[in-house]
Amino acid sequence: MARLIKSMFSFLFTDTSSSHLNLFNSRSQPKKKRKSRTAFTNHQIFELEKRFLYQKYLSPADRDEIASSLGLTNAQVITWFQNRRAKMKRDYEEQKKDRETLAALSEHKIFLETAQNMGILKKKPQPAMAVAAACGSPTDHLLQQQQQQQQPVKYDE
Repeated sequence: MARLIKSMFSFLFTDTSSSHLNLFNSRSQPKKKRKSRTAFTNHQIFELEKRFLYQKYLSPADRDEIASSLGLTNAQVITWFQNRRAKMKRDYEEQKKDRETLAALSEHKIFLETAQNMGILKKKPQPAMAVAAACGSPTDHLLQQQQQQQQPVKYDE
């Protein structure tokens, strides 16, 4: 039985250095190291942002000019502008969602106020404990309510 299993899975028991079935060592060369993140100076960011305000896309000549004046590579300028355009798009989408949410809340508030004014909805009653704390004892509150209901409403003339 062990011999049968071993023959069926012989590729696991063979020397993998010369085998074409080497499943775990598909890369022969080590992974290329990535460049570390660029820390832009405040001056570089200021100049890039200033340019971005009126020019969202750069021509190769403009890119060369900015890169040389700020001591950056073309690739760094390209990447900065790509990232900045992506950030602008994210910010725009977030503002759009905020406006939609605000509009929906405004419509909801207007609906509730209209319904209350028409008498369809009543204002939320205050919890009894909060009213009792504000007025004294619960019996004082009940007496006040009765007095208010019995007194006619007076209008100033």
